[in-house]
Amino acid sequence: MADPYPAYALWSQAGPVLRTTTPDGAAVWLVTRHADVRAALNDPRLSLNRASARGGYTGFALPPVLDANLLNMDPPDHTRVRRLVAKAFTARRVEALRPRIQAFADGLLDVVASGNEADLMAALAVPLPLLVIGELFGVPAAGLEDFRRWTTTLVAPDPGQPEQAKVAVANMARFLQDLVASKRAAPGDDLLSAMIAARDEDDRLGEEELVSLAFLILWAGYEATVHLIGNGMLMLLREPEHLAALRGDPELLPPFVEEVSRFMTPTPYAIRRFPLQDVEIGGTVIPAGQTVLLSLACANRDPAVHRDPGAFTPAREGDGHLAFGRGIHHCLGAPLARAEAQIAIGALVRRFPDLALAAPVDELSWQASFRSHGLLRLPVTF
Repeated sequence: MADPYPAYALWSQAGPVLRTTTPDGAAVWLVTRHADVRAALNDPRLSLNRASARGGYTGFALPPVLDANLLNMDPPDHTRVRRLVAKAFTARRVEALRPRIQAFADGLLDVVASGNEADLMAALAVPLPLLVIGELFGVPAAGLEDFRRWTTTLVAPDPGQPEQAKVAVANMARFLQDLVASKRAAPGDDLLSAMIAARDEDDRLGEEELVSLAFLILWAGYEATVHLIGNGMLMLLREPEHLAALRGDPELLPPFVEEVSRFMTPTPYAIRRFPLQDVEIGGTVIPAGQTVLLSLACANRDPAVHRDPGAFTPAREGDGHLAFGRGIHHCLGAPLARAEAQIAIGALVRRFPDLALAAPVDELSWQASFRSHGLLRLPVTF
């Protein structure tokens, strides 16, 4: 988990498409090379709808009230539902949110500054996305703490306690249904209230689609952003020349965050896909209905596209990374995740001139999940 990239390199060398099994026992076709992954991300023959699956795919066992989300939809339903919330995540709307995100980050770091050591995951990387999502939904961040714990249970389940995942899913469904009910009774000037109005007044969403969309925004808006921030902070501490460079020129923050996205991709795989017909990828014919995993992490280290891919180079030029996907399923919250990471890292750089790791890099603990790549703790002194 700490350094999966040698394994990714071996997979890419072994072939563009590999038949393998995930740690949770699912048989999949793994696509490793940039050109194939890039094309497949926007290939309409590859369905996201699990109804297109054959061959024993199970995945997360979500109830219908959570499963009617964008990660289980193809056009035209995907187009209709995504259009309802896309305006909330445009670059222009995110720019308007920046002062509020900055205030959240500064407030969190005020607490950090009261001592001389901290765990930056617990102090900054985890709470900041919760505060921002709470702002979007009109919900106090404290009210999302339970949701954060349930998310962690699903992403990194304890194999010895499989019932925990079922309990987490049931709790998530109940929490979101209660949240929708409370917002319906007392709407505000927030994204969730607007989504409820689209359901109740305009009839553009089904009730299950409404709750599932709230679930996806909370899940996706939290998990990947936490690890983008955490991985970025780690790169500052592993390679102090970047820390010095950002102090000298804040304009380097956007390319720094882009390189973190490529170099330490927070979400190593795109959401599973199912061919609607037999599909050839990289010279391999994948039968209809089989499960396809597109390795974003492998693609982002492909030497055919990225020169010296194992080097962290914020000034990198060329064909961009695929960390946020591509095409109609490109991550809806990508502009917001970028802004949060830039603001969090920038605030940290400005506030703490003596920032340093408080543990050797090879002793840091990582989340035990193949679905995400991120730290559990990041102890520092300053």
